[in-house]
Amino acid sequence: MSDPIPPRQYVPLTCHGHSRPVPHLSFSPLEKEDAYYMISACKDGNPMLRDGQTGDWIGTFLGHKGAVWQARLSPDATTAATASADFTAKIWDTHTGELLYNLKHEHIVRAISYPFDQSGMIATGGYEKKLRIFDLHDHKLHSENSPGSPTPVTPITIETDKAFEIGEGTHKDTIKFIVWAQDPSVIITASGDTLRWFDLPSRSCIREVKLEGEIKSCELVSLARSHSAPTDIGGGFPVLAVAAGKTAYFWSGIRAEDDLKQIKLPHGVASVGLDLKGRKFVVGEDPGTWARVYNWDDAKELDLHKGHHGPIWSITFSPDGNLYATGSEDGTIKMWKNCDGFYGLWRGGVSGNGTD
Repeated sequence: MSDPIPPRQYVPLTCHGHSRPVPHLSFSPLEKEDAYYMISACKDGNPMLRDGQTGDWIGTFLGHKGAVWQARLSPDATTAATASADFTAKIWDTHTGELLYNLKHEHIVRAISYPFDQSGMIATGGYEKKLRIFDLHDHKLHSENSPGSPTPVTPITIETDKAFEIGEGTHKDTIKFIVWAQDPSVIITASGDTLRWFDLPSRSCIREVKLEGEIKSCELVSLARSHSAPTDIGGGFPVLAVAAGKTAYFWSGIRAEDDLKQIKLPHGVASVGLDLKGRKFVVGEDPGTWARVYNWDDAKELDLHKGHHGPIWSITFSPDGNLYATGSEDGTIKMWKNCDGFYGLWRGGVSGNGTD
């Protein structure tokens, strides 16, 4: 009896351009005609914007004077937010590349997040061990300086005393990740080995969960509404995916606090991404340079991705679920096809029969 045919492995796309490690990647929501974008944070201090389907370079946001630890695109994709070792977080115009807001801090900024579905607020955290919310509505740009305007922008500097702190004194370790739940009144932080849920109206911590080791990645995974369904993992709600120790943890619900699953693996986990519709998850080994693909239901290994030459710090799925991207210590980004047939720069028929 012959061995079963292994799953089709499409050749990944490799995105070059960075000169230092890539600690974080994220995609924008779907735009018109199902277009979307990807932004990469890099320790070279130059976050880059790319076409989400092809990985083609669009532009570089220039102005940081230190490593950029995280980068995210706003829900309406008109702005980008970056967190840096230069003691600032910055908000950029994605159309012109110009700096709009300079959010000053007193130490390295490691984490940054927009609310789930609105673009006028920013949460930051880092070495100060303080979770801050900046309301950009209180510091409006002049009409001629609005995103996309051809007029040169005069950036607005916002000091930390203009932000409001949530859960004062709660964090004992550096805040490395911040996630805004679908419920806009709930925000989640990853600090050391602890996840914390905060209630914004009361500014208080409402739940703490200690994990088996230091949290290496923490992201809210969701599909575009046009691609989401009640049969997806999480029942159509976003899923909080967390890597710590040798375990991948998952929570769901509108507040991302409903325990979904914990999956213990035979190796350390540096990062985790989740395919909500395809019912599988992808992890970066820790230590190691490979990405392993597992079945959601029985945790059996489905695939092994080689190609990176350093640890994989970030794994994120596109808003349509048709590809995922990995960011590595080796300074490269790889994009992996997650569907059959033609897509982006991949050519081919159904899985197993096509050509790249």
